[in-house]
Amino acid sequence: MNNHLLQKWLKAGDTTVSNILLTHYREVGLTSEHLILVLQLKSFIDVGNDFPDTEIISKRMQISSAEVFQLIHDLINKKLIIIETVKNDDGKTRDSYRLDLLWDKLGLVISQQENQQRFEKQHLSEQELFQLFEAEFGRPLSPIEMQTIGMWLDDDHYAIELIELALREAVLNQVYNLKYVDRILLNWERKNIRTKDQVDKEANRRRQGNAKPTTYSVSKEQTTKVPLHNWLNNNDNP
Repeated sequence: MNNHLLQKWLKAGDTTVSNILLTHYREVGLTSEHLILVLQLKSFIDVGNDFPDTEIISKRMQISSAEVFQLIHDLINKKLIIIETVKNDDGKTRDSYRLDLLWDKLGLVISQQENQQRFEKQHLSEQELFQLFEAEFGRPLSPIEMQTIGMWLDDDHYAIELIELALREAVLNQVYNLKYVDRILLNWERKNIRTKDQVDKEANRRRQGNAKPTTYSVSKEQTTKVPLHNWLNNNDNP
C-alpha cells in the first residue's frame, strides 16, 4: 500500500461494531438492510456528523434516497432511532440521529435472555434436588413432598445448597423424611444460617466446644424409610 492510500485509509477512520448488535439485530426487529443503515449512521456519528445527507447514504448503500427515507421511517416506527431537534445559542435548530433506543432495546434483550437462562438453570437444579431426595429416600417423592420442597424454595427462599446440606445431615442421622429436614432448616434459620460456609462454621464451633450434636425432635418411627402418608399421620407428635 503506497503512502497516499495509507493516508486515505487512516483518514477514513474506523467504526467499531458490537458483536451484541451483530448477534441480536434480528431480535430487536432489524432486517439486514436496517442493520446496514444503522452501521452507516453510526459511522457518520463516530466522526462527528450526526445528521448525514441521505444522498450520501444512498450512494454508499447503492439504493435510492426514497428507500433510505423508508428505512429511516421504519426504524423510527420501531422505536429504534429518533431524530432529535435542538436549538443552539443563536436560536437555530439542528437535527441529529440518536441510536440510544436501539442500544436500550439490545440491552433489554440481553437481560431477558440472562433471566431466562437463570430460570432454566434454577429449574434444572430443582429437578436435580428432587432426584437427590428420591435417591436418598430410596423411593419416589409424593406430590405433597414435592410441594413442600417447592415451598422451601419459593416461600422460604432457602438456597438449594442449604436444602442439600440439611438433607445430608438428616441422612447422616439416618432419618429419611422431610419433616426432619424441615426441623434442620428451621433451626438454621433461627441461627441466621443461610450458606454452606455458615453451616461449616457452626459445625466447627460445635466440635471445638465439644458440644453435643444438635438433635431434632422427630418421632422414632419416622427415622426409617417409610411412605409419606405414614409419617404425616404422626405429624401431631413431632
